Amino acid sequence: MDDPEVTIQEQMFHNAVRELIISLLLFILLYVVSYVTLCQFRKRADNEDMYAGEEDAAVYRISLWLCTGTLSVSVGAVLLLPISIISNEVLLLYPDSYYIKWLNSSLIQGLWNHVFFFSNLALFILMPFAYFFTEAEGFSGSRKGLMSRVKEASLVLFLLGILVLGLAYVASAIISGDEKTKQTLSDVWHEHLPYLYSCISFIGVLVLLMCTPVGVARMFTVMGQLIVKPQFLRGIEDQLSTLRLEEENLLRKITYRNGPCQISNGHGHSSIETLIETLEDTREAIKMLESRQHISFWRRNLCYPLVMLLLLAITVFSILIVLQNTFLLLVGTKSLPRGASDTVLGISSLSSFGSIGAALQIVVILYLMVASVVGFYSLPYLRNLQPRRGDTAMVKIIMNCVVLLLLSSALPILSKTLGITNFDLVGNFGSMDWLGNFYIIFLYNILFAVSTALCLFTKFTGAVRREIYDRLKAAVQGGKKVSAMSHGVGSAANLTNGKTESMKEE
Repeated sequence: MDDPEVTIQEQMFHNAVRELIISLLLFILLYVVSYVTLCQFRKRADNEDMYAGEEDAAVYRISLWLCTGTLSVSVGAVLLLPISIISNEVLLLYPDSYYIKWLNSSLIQGLWNHVFFFSNLALFILMPFAYFFTEAEGFSGSRKGLMSRVKEASLVLFLLGILVLGLAYVASAIISGDEKTKQTLSDVWHEHLPYLYSCISFIGVLVLLMCTPVGVARMFTVMGQLIVKPQFLRGIEDQLSTLRLEEENLLRKITYRNGPCQISNGHGHSSIETLIETLEDTREAIKMLESRQHISFWRRNLCYPLVMLLLLAITVFSILIVLQNTFLLLVGTKSLPRGASDTVLGISSLSSFGSIGAALQIVVILYLMVASVVGFYSLPYLRNLQPRRGDTAMVKIIMNCVVLLLLSSALPILSKTLGITNFDLVGNFGSMDWLGNFYIIFLYNILFAVSTALCLFTKFTGAVRREIYDRLKAAVQGGKKVSAMSHGVGSAANLTNGKTESMKEE
């Protein structure tokens, strides 16, 4: 037996097992977090409109598991670039460390392939099946039960799959026009499904182009409202006095109705309970306002201006990166994002500023994702899709999971297209045909930069700028007063101590 051959085989086996274990542990962690999140938003069992009996309970339970898996894949797609960038920087800092040998290019490439595979699986199979499963009632004339719903949902999904694949085949034959595409449908997995996912990813990138500037504007709007019209320490004394008077009034009513003058009728007990509930709500509001009274001076004057300035800095930095990428594409020094080869980690930093630049790339990527989600739920006719805590039906949860999967799976393509990161798209993420079209990439960069800049200048109004300036000025003046007061207190204390010592000496 050849020992070197056995050693290589064992090493390959151990590497594969280690990568699968790491991927499985990461998926379990994301699954638990996603399950807890969905349980916070879905309707409770006693409030679900179509929840009746053990059969419906099993249907909604299975659908919730499928949605949890889809949300886990979505979070994994968001974390692909951050994990890859961090891994590259860690390998640069500790190239010879024994404890990070498991962090290699094969593991990162495996994560990208797994996310791509499960994104296709969730988008084309799991989520359509979950929707048809919740809407299914079983075939007419057949025996009712859970399996009857499974058969109906599977049949509808199969027919829908044939329709979608047929349309994808026709579109591919018309657009590409090559003989290989027109010959056969046998290579569905390697030819037509990637082409279909390419079309969907293009739609997802277009949705991100529309949602992200709107999300940036929405975030500035919300923060601008908090700065211009803050909800604390303006009129709190008036609100407290009003609520305290209302509390005294409620206490008098409750005492009167419980006293000897209470009128005996059928509604007396229910009215007292209503008054007690109103009294508890009033006391909770009083406690909340009293807690706001104790907010520190620095938090009152510096917290929101700093947050606004931070959002402004991240947005301006993103626009500058996109403009730089557009210029480099125009002069021909920047390659198109398509056709990425196998990525090797730990060769060089992804940013000219080293680890700090890589950290900024991660911040911008996550910021764009948050802005895109906020922007999507701010669009007309789509804001009704926004989930509500404890009051979201299962169908709406399925739709939200599809939306998040669409946005998150397009995030790595968006980041590479805009030049946010220099990390290559690994695996099938970089095999989209439209990523090699210069005009599409160039026009996309121009539209993103212009729309984001317009939203920035529109929403970052003069009132917001003046309010930030006034807050910072008040903080500086208040800091001087606080330091002067502390200095005066210290001087008075020193003077008192001196007088005490002189009196002791006398």
